[in-house]
Amino acid sequence: MARPMLLLTTALLLSPTLQASQIQRQLGEFDLKLGTSASRSMAQGLISPSPAGAFHGGLDLSHASGWYVGQYAPSLGLSAASTLRLDSYLGYKRRFDGSLGLEAGLIHYSQPNLAGNDSYALYGGVSVFGSRFGGAWRDNPDNRTGTLFANLGELPLLGIDLTFKVAHHQLGTPFVVGDGSEVQAFNDWSLQLSRPWLGIDLDLIYSSSDLQGGGCAAYAGINAYCQSMVTFKAQRSFF
Repeated sequence: MARPMLLLTTALLLSPTLQASQIQRQLGEFDLKLGTSASRSMAQGLISPSPAGAFHGGLDLSHASGWYVGQYAPSLGLSAASTLRLDSYLGYKRRFDGSLGLEAGLIHYSQPNLAGNDSYALYGGVSVFGSRFGGAWRDNPDNRTGTLFANLGELPLLGIDLTFKVAHHQLGTPFVVGDGSEVQAFNDWSLQLSRPWLGIDLDLIYSSSDLQGGGCAAYAGINAYCQSMVTFKAQRSFF
């Protein structure tokens, strides 16, 4: 499956008539999307294809029954400083009524030109009465990670959206800190409060981990920073 998908992605990227970042076509009961950006995030946004490089693109094919399959190339390896990377996924997503929805699937991260760099992630999510919950397990030899996600929706009376994420990381090789101690595993988490205001999306985010001092040199987790950090963001969409 990888070669046909890759050829189709390459044709899409090199097409001189492409004017938009995504093209969508209805093929009977199937919905096909081609684009220079990832077509979906999975398990309520808990799992996403890898960040994009200079040359990237992919496709996503979904069926009316809820099954979907896709492949995204965050890097096509066209430059001397990059290598080919492919993220392939298979999943099922279905909303049964206005109060219940679920999703589960598998994503495979690979670098076909490099041996021993493949990893996998199992993911699942559920939506219940406006609240969303998700979980994922990524089997990466360097850092095996289990993540839980909860979005409680808009809190009554406050009008604030609450999101919480926590992860446990198990390092494949213990990291030796300067004082001789080792870091074999660590946890990190984030808490986000969100609220729209005059067309602007306001986010207040607190993030932290249980690593301190020199141990932060081993940090590679779900947050941008190892130690406690409070971040405020204001974002407005003009289109």
